[in-house]
Amino acid sequence: MLSRLMSGSDRTLDREFNCTVRLLDDSEYSCTVQRDAKGQWLFEQVCHHLNLLEKDYFGIRFVDPDKQRHWLDFSKPITKQMRSQPPYTMCLRVKFYPPDPAALKEEITRYLVFLQIKRDLYHGRLLCKSSDAATLAAFILQAEIGDYDPGKHPEGYSSKFQFFPKHSERLERRIAEIHKSELTGQSPETSEMNFLRKAQSLETYGVDPHPCKDVSGNAAFLAFTPFGFVVLQGNRRIHFLKWNEVTKLKFEGKTFHIYATHQEDQKIILTYFAPTPEACKHLWKCGVENQAFYQFEKSSQVRTVSSSNLFFKGSRFRYSGKVAKEVMEQSAKIRREPPEIHRAGMVPSRSCPSITHGPRQSSVPRTRRRAVHISIMEGLESLRDSGHSTPVRSVSNGNSFLRSHGAEGGTAEFSEDSYSPSDSVLPTPVSNDPSDQAQVRHTNGPRRIQDEGGTELCTQNQARPQAVKPKGKRSHLEKTLPTQHGPEEGVNEVICSLARLFLVTLALLFALLLLLIVLTESELDLAFLRDIRRTPEFQQFHYEYFCPLRRWLACKLRWMGGHLINK
Repeated sequence: MLSRLMSGSDRTLDREFNCTVRLLDDSEYSCTVQRDAKGQWLFEQVCHHLNLLEKDYFGIRFVDPDKQRHWLDFSKPITKQMRSQPPYTMCLRVKFYPPDPAALKEEITRYLVFLQIKRDLYHGRLLCKSSDAATLAAFILQAEIGDYDPGKHPEGYSSKFQFFPKHSERLERRIAEIHKSELTGQSPETSEMNFLRKAQSLETYGVDPHPCKDVSGNAAFLAFTPFGFVVLQGNRRIHFLKWNEVTKLKFEGKTFHIYATHQEDQKIILTYFAPTPEACKHLWKCGVENQAFYQFEKSSQVRTVSSSNLFFKGSRFRYSGKVAKEVMEQSAKIRREPPEIHRAGMVPSRSCPSITHGPRQSSVPRTRRRAVHISIMEGLESLRDSGHSTPVRSVSNGNSFLRSHGAEGGTAEFSEDSYSPSDSVLPTPVSNDPSDQAQVRHTNGPRRIQDEGGTELCTQNQARPQAVKPKGKRSHLEKTLPTQHGPEEGVNEVICSLARLFLVTLALLFALLLLLIVLTESELDLAFLRDIRRTPEFQQFHYEYFCPLRRWLACKLRWMGGHLINK
């Protein structure tokens, strides 16, 4: 009896496993999951725990043993997506950044997006000049510790908080000045709203960079934002394509291609190389999902896409969630009392130290806070050198930044105390100075491509050239596509795929026919070959067609041999 009970409990344990999801405030949600449970079940449990209704902007992320990041597929069983043994640890993150985060319906959703962007700021994914960095950090201070109080906040209090990978004392003083003088009286909700509005105005809002290399071997970061596809390289954003300009995303092995229709209906292809085939496939799936979410009006318009031109080759994938417009329409129908938000009681994070309220700030001993900070920086070092979608360390350094001068509303000014993300993980944002843009194009190779007729085409922010094409390395824009538009391009791709399938089938049948002829004409004494040789059809084919063809080929070969010998 006891052995039966023990065996029954073992079978129950085999059907279940433990799973832990780290939330955006660095708390953890743990649960027991059935072995055949799908990702959607776990996601619903987490959203119920958070009392979150606007959940389509979020996803669950995990890292495999090779340090490659993946988004949990909600339509598949959890165990079939994991390459390790349970218990599993995953993270809740913003998967699709809202185009206008301040317009979100519920405060709980805005607060979670605020936590995600604060994390992006700390890890160097949200880039800005020093003035914007000081403003963002001051909003965080106001949201999490309230108004400045000389009794609670001594001189240099802002230096106790880590907002960025690196910052100077001058920037810390500027953060404290803004917090003391400009934000007094703002509630946490108002400060978070202002933070979201400011972050949304930056060029790198929503960037989750993927490290790659271009065709010349130069390091680059590819990313997908609510507004389109971007490429960051050499301290600048060198490409930006709106979602309606991107016509196809394709990958093969480590090679990733972006097909786009650019200015004046010109066709371009951008080619980059990911560190591993798994990273390239993850990049492709992220691009397909982001384009479907932000571009389409309805989820019914989303189609299955293939990573190859041949429909029987490569990976096939279809985004199965709601699109942005449907999410906003559904959010407008929410009618409930705003859920309570627990902002207090946050503890230092494994990856992004949170700021605590008032008395809780001193609840962690100084020595422990220092140890936590050291472990955080060690974690960043390992994160930069890993091969997953979070970028590796940038090859540039603080001295490589361009110093431009201009008005506040115009060209960005990078002073000595600028927040320097090159010491973290990403290059600086693009400058608005046309001369700087030209310098970047020259550094990264010419941005012009030449079609078959010899006419030169241009990429973004570049006028049609009238001079001779400059010498240099080949650009990523290797060639132009045929001048097709919209549905015609899709029809032509289908026709090409069918033509390739027909030719491949024809070649296989011809090869099988030749193999059969060789076998039947050989001296192999097999039962099924003897039966074939005795049929009237084979006798007719052998004497009327095959033998004359063989004699003709032999004659031609003898003639060619004699001709070569005589020479």
